[in-house]
Formats: sequence, structure tokens, C-alpha cells
Amino acid sequence: MKPNLRRCLACRQVAPKSSFWRIVRVHPSRTVQLDQGMGRSAYLCPQADCLKLAQKKNRIARSLKAPVPDTLYQTLWQRLTDSPPPNSQTINTQSSSTQTPTQDTD
Repeated sequence: MKPNLRRCLACRQVAPKSSFWRIVRVHPSRTVQLDQGMGRSAYLCPQADCLKLAQKKNRIARSLKAPVPDTLYQTLWQRLTDSPPPNSQTINTQSSSTQTPTQDTD
């Protein structure tokens, strides 16, 4: 089965749906909210550059064809500061003192 791919409205990067923030214009109330609801959706990378560009050029409002409240941008900036950077991986390393030494017998 093919993965659900979406495109960021700021940087135009294509990636799986789960790697984006979803902003929804709810039908029929035409209110804009995050992550839930049925209606017209826009997707944004969880990166400062994309959020800054989307806010500066009003891309979310243009994409959803509805005004975006300032509280939504504040929530997105808060999410950005609370979450770890994208593609950050924790690498588990063992110190050499915990490994068992091997002896060569010649």
C-alpha cells in the first residue's frame, strides 16, 4: 500500500502525512484549527523556516481560503519550541568499560 504523501505549503517538500502539522478549515463553520476535523487541510513542516515563511506570506490563509487567527500561529510557535528538532536521532552507545574484553591466544 502506498504511503499518504503530502506537500508542505511553505517549502514544497513532499513527505509522509505524519511528518507534517495539519491545519484544517472545518466545514461548515469555516473556523481554522489544528490536527482535527473534516474539511479543507493544509500541511506544514515542523520547522522554524517553514513556519516563518508561511506566516510572513500568509500562505495558510491563502491555502485554506479563510482567515487564520493569531492564536494558531502562537500555538505553532509553541509546538516548535517544545518539540525536538526533526530528524534528530538518539544513538545509544556503550562505553568501553562495559564491554567484555577479548583475549587473543597465539
